[in-house]
Amino acid sequence: MKLYAAPLNFRALADEFDVPTDFTPAVEAEAAQLTDAHADRRRDARDIPFVTIDPPGSKDLDQALYIESRGDGYRVYYAIADVAAFVEPSSLVKQESLVRGQTVYLPDEPARLHPPALSEGSASLLPNVDRPAVLWTFDLDAEGEVEDAHVERALVHSVARLDYDEVQLAFRRRAEHPSISKLPQVGWLRQQSSLRRSAINLRLPSVRVVEDAGAFELVIEPRHAVMDYNSEISLLTGMVAGRMMVDAGVGFLRTLGPAPRDAEAEFRREVRNLGYEVTGGIGEFLAGVDADTPTGMAVMREAQKLLRGSGYVDLSEKEAEVHAGIGGYYSHVTAPLRRLIDRYATEVCLAICGGYEVPSWVEDDAPTVMATMARTSQLANTVDKAALHLTEATVLAPWVGQNFSGVVLKRGAEEQDRARIFVVQPPVLAPSIGAPAEGIQGMFSLIRADPSAREVEFAWPAD
Repeated sequence: MKLYAAPLNFRALADEFDVPTDFTPAVEAEAAQLTDAHADRRRDARDIPFVTIDPPGSKDLDQALYIESRGDGYRVYYAIADVAAFVEPSSLVKQESLVRGQTVYLPDEPARLHPPALSEGSASLLPNVDRPAVLWTFDLDAEGEVEDAHVERALVHSVARLDYDEVQLAFRRRAEHPSISKLPQVGWLRQQSSLRRSAINLRLPSVRVVEDAGAFELVIEPRHAVMDYNSEISLLTGMVAGRMMVDAGVGFLRTLGPAPRDAEAEFRREVRNLGYEVTGGIGEFLAGVDADTPTGMAVMREAQKLLRGSGYVDLSEKEAEVHAGIGGYYSHVTAPLRRLIDRYATEVCLAICGGYEVPSWVEDDAPTVMATMARTSQLANTVDKAALHLTEATVLAPWVGQNFSGVVLKRGAEEQDRARIFVVQPPVLAPSIGAPAEGIQGMFSLIRADPSAREVEFAWPAD
């Protein structure tokens, strides 16, 4: 599915929301000189043929994977970039990361957490080079449940950088890379886990912006099954890390309370208007929705409203809380190149598993890390929405006065004479003047598309 707009000025969004996209020369220079502080204290795991799976062209490679059989079950090796080994407590790179918090993804350019020399160079799990990593080892039974888990520092060697398209095609042709041949089995088993079945798992199609001679082509790509299977390995790691921290009474959890009753009732009503019926739990319902269809995409976008109120908990300050979107305790530990908290949470897990005290710099920085993650998570969400609305308004601007097929998701108060609708093509959620009954399908006139305000508006009935 493709939408076109020319031009799309995402740089203006970076300026508007004060998103830093460049580093000072001093930070850049320091990043290029940072080395592995634990080089002499690592397990040599270079015999494990790891591979990475990422979007095409990615260079900031956080995770590498290898899965093998173990009796009736499986052994999963999951290597995570060991960013903490490079980022010294007194470094400029560390101070900059405490301000940035996370990589903010503008559609045409990421505003990185770390300079490219680190995030796309020495700390990235690039292929055909030795790299320091944090190595998680999971022993799973025949049902995909965890029997044992261990984490340690290691030296690893990725043998291939794969992207999702080629991996999905290889599985379809039964010519998959041997290092991940068992990924579909393990991923499917993890999806069936008793904890995961009740979780709200959003499978939003990925969006990629491609530039061609100053014009931008927005490509809304299908979500391959292998993406979900690969995500399950990351979720498995975060769940094990969360449980490990709760048992030890120290660390950082990613949390999310259950959706309020009124939000869940509204979601059920809106998806019914889209032609779906939620007969059981929302998590099980979402698992059966084809997110690659326009209405399926709308369902996933509406489900995002059920996951509001996420945050982080420092277990030294507060009681443990679960993550309703996961179905249990959870911690962010698998994306340290792109997210600040992962570096700190991973260090806690290494200390727990290694039987030593958590480093003092983790505890010293914890209040700043918590505040930065809260601020930048909100910033990233705001930028995501602004980029989406800018693209929608720019794409639709030439079509003001034309009619579009849509369905009413939610009707406003009677006196407001307004509704919230879903337009099928291009897939847009937008307000409409006029308030037919919820669930009504028909033609709506586009009466406004303003890129400067990032707003679109329709009207019922169509002219």
